[in-house]
Amino acid sequence: MANLNITMDASAAISVLVNEASKPDLLIATAGRNLIAPNSVFWEVGNAFSAMLKRRALPLRTAIKALDLFNSLPIRYVDVNLSEALQVAHDAGIYAYDAYLLVCARTFNAPLLTLDKALKRAATSLNIKIVEY
Repeated sequence: MANLNITMDASAAISVLVNEASKPDLLIATAGRNLIAPNSVFWEVGNAFSAMLKRRALPLRTAIKALDLFNSLPIRYVDVNLSEALQVAHDAGIYAYDAYLLVCARTFNAPLLTLDKALKRAATSLNIKIVEY
């Protein structure tokens, strides 16, 4: 049976939550799949919304509604091996938060769903599959 897991990063979640143009494609790509993410994604999404508030890119009420929706998404948060993530961060020249996603994808053999081009390149260099949308 095929692996039904997808590793989702904050950029993909936020795109759906704020109704960006990529939302329909992301919803199609994830239909019938199980979403997993390292625990850090939960905090990254909160940080992204606080940054949007600081830039006055959206009102507080909208951010709170989006976070309520985010909290209702069926995402299974998983722990990742921090030593392995640090090694990946070092080898790929990336931050730990991105390495957590790559380790999650590799550990669970779950392709990565992201809108981050640099993260896609890092994943490809590590032979981690990317969800095409």
